[in-house]
Amino acid sequence: MSRRLPTYFLIATSGRMFGEPIEAVKTGLHALVESLRMDPYALETTWVSLLQFSKDAEVVIPLTSIEEIELPDLECPRSGPTCLGAGLKLLCDQAESEVNQSGDARDWRPLAFIMTDGRASDIQVFKSQVLRMKDAGFTSVIGLAAGRKANKEELSQFCDHVAILETMDGDSLASYFKWVSATVSVGSKSFGATPEIDLPPPPDEINLSF
Repeated sequence: MSRRLPTYFLIATSGRMFGEPIEAVKTGLHALVESLRMDPYALETTWVSLLQFSKDAEVVIPLTSIEEIELPDLECPRSGPTCLGAGLKLLCDQAESEVNQSGDARDWRPLAFIMTDGRASDIQVFKSQVLRMKDAGFTSVIGLAAGRKANKEELSQFCDHVAILETMDGDSLASYFKWVSATVSVGSKSFGATPEIDLPPPPDEINLSF
């Protein structure tokens, strides 16, 4: 069995995501999965987990091979908070329990893509989980500040890179997920050869900070 590349997606499903944004996210995730299935390296090594957070956080899909994954229908309320701290806690919990960190069959260090649409509503939990994220062993954490109300400063506290998307329309989010797919493909080929992932150039819609 090939060493796995665990890839985590933590997606905000709070009130601001209702309507076109969440529909675009669902379309983008489906396109990402189909693209990775076309890449023999990604198909062999990439395992994906999908987590969501709003007033709380939940596992949508536990760590599953890209070949076997089936994406469910994400839902979000018309209004509600953005409990990013709860999302980060769940992400760390899942990575600790799912990623094999020992033995000859140990996994590659995981990737994490975190999308938020606002400021963390659970400030105290968020602060504690920022410290935990820094010691969680991810090879790269890439944040997406989606929309004008997203707080990129919060993401910069624990992310290696922060992508900034001013609007959450379908075309912009489609470009983002296409770029994420390319990033995971790069990771599936380069892990073991380089200590860090070399990000592909972002699309015009995205401003990327390092």
